[in-house]
Amino acid sequence: MCENKKTFYITTPIYYPSAKLHIGHAYCTTIADAVARFKRLAGYDVFFLTGSDEHGQKLQRTAESQGLKPIEYIDKIVAGFKELWQRLEISNDDFIRTSEPRHHKVVQEIFRRIQEKGDIYKGEYTGLYCTPCESYWTELQLDENGCCPDCHRPVEKVSEEAYFFKMSKYADAVLKHIEDNPDFLEPKSRRNEMINFIKQGLEDLCISRTSFDWGIPVPGDEKHVIYVWFDALTNYLTPIGFLDDEKKFAKFWPADLHLVGKEIVRFHTIIWGCILMALGIELPKKVYGHGWLIIEGDKMSKSKGNVVDPMLLIDEFGADAIRYFLLREITLGQDGNFNRDALITRINSDLANDLGNLLHRTLNMIGKFQKGILYPATEGTELDQSFRAEAIETAKEYRRMMEEMQISDAVKIVWKFIGRSNKYIDETMPWKLAKDENSAQELSNVLYNLAESLRIVGILISPFMPATAKKIHEQLKISAPFEEIKLEDAETFGKIEVNHEVGKPEQLFPRIEVK
Repeated sequence: MCENKKTFYITTPIYYPSAKLHIGHAYCTTIADAVARFKRLAGYDVFFLTGSDEHGQKLQRTAESQGLKPIEYIDKIVAGFKELWQRLEISNDDFIRTSEPRHHKVVQEIFRRIQEKGDIYKGEYTGLYCTPCESYWTELQLDENGCCPDCHRPVEKVSEEAYFFKMSKYADAVLKHIEDNPDFLEPKSRRNEMINFIKQGLEDLCISRTSFDWGIPVPGDEKHVIYVWFDALTNYLTPIGFLDDEKKFAKFWPADLHLVGKEIVRFHTIIWGCILMALGIELPKKVYGHGWLIIEGDKMSKSKGNVVDPMLLIDEFGADAIRYFLLREITLGQDGNFNRDALITRINSDLANDLGNLLHRTLNMIGKFQKGILYPATEGTELDQSFRAEAIETAKEYRRMMEEMQISDAVKIVWKFIGRSNKYIDETMPWKLAKDENSAQELSNVLYNLAESLRIVGILISPFMPATAKKIHEQLKISAPFEEIKLEDAETFGKIEVNHEVGKPEQLFPRIEVK
């Protein structure tokens, strides 16, 4: 590997071990996977992290209610997460569990360093705590019903000895960082929310509890366990060698992108920012708060009974169809609707009709009219030249959109070119050219151009639909290994060798008949 190779460190939030998986879990991780795959395609050395957030009072209570130890309860749920990531072809480089010894070591050392600096002190906490959100609140921050402003469930009054982090000391510095670095927090609406939140005043953060013991012990005072968010946020440092691999840590930190749900942006910008400043460590380059999945006009929630099981969707429609729908249908940063009928419509129109038919028609015609062989092409007609130019322009515009996190637009521009390719078939009518001996070269040009368009499309969709991209690669019989393709290969037209033999077409997506 070249020492000067660009690096990219991307993380999802580590997921709370919910007993029931839902499509929201798949959404954030699929976005992150598409970004990670794109960066690898563009030549970056990528480290992609996901994982599970396994400590706290809520998990301990749930496990005990079932007669289990917390780790016994959590192990089964984490196995479900890992199975879902495998079935969705998530290409994470590490899966961090906050219950792992490697993470305990990091959290306790961070606590020690900040305490030695004088930014952690012992006191008495009396206040309001939301167990489901693992969040502390003041009276002024509660909603109109006196409940948690995030989940709108009742809070508990707690009073206990606790350690506090001097978060108020870093309020001005974090505010300045957010205001001076417009790209640090996106989209803009989240940035404005955080600026307003800080300006209301930051209190010191309670970072330990004594009323339960499922957590990482405070070093030197083990009757206390470290507050779950202080523990959870530091997971981003553990897998990249914070304590045991200085070279790896220097290579990947600061993180290039923390991708999180909008409800936890506050933790990832304000609390995390203050912790890193106390440590003297650079803040991440970007935090991006994505929106929620909306089901029939309401946020997905177990309590509302509108949870969609991603495993069942994958069983029925396949992983790539789910990935395509989530990435295309929802503009990153905004809430998006998940609708089964809309999913089926996209599968039938975009995947079966547009992409599937383009591949099937092209390979069929090459097989029927040229015995499966791509003959040498010439510059061809003005239409041929225009078509090739549009292919290259699509690839370049796609690169720009993906770099700017315009993922839905990047998907759409590829499908626009797929539509153009199908129209090119109708305009050139290869079946008519095949009947005229004088049009042999023109036919060769058209079929070669179509094969090349599919090669380029296969590269561009590989971050979104890796299994489908590989099938296109295999049906075209591209000689280079699929794993070695690069984005720059899509920005050049004419890379398939002359006299290349393509494969036989196989259906990518069967149409779904709706009764």
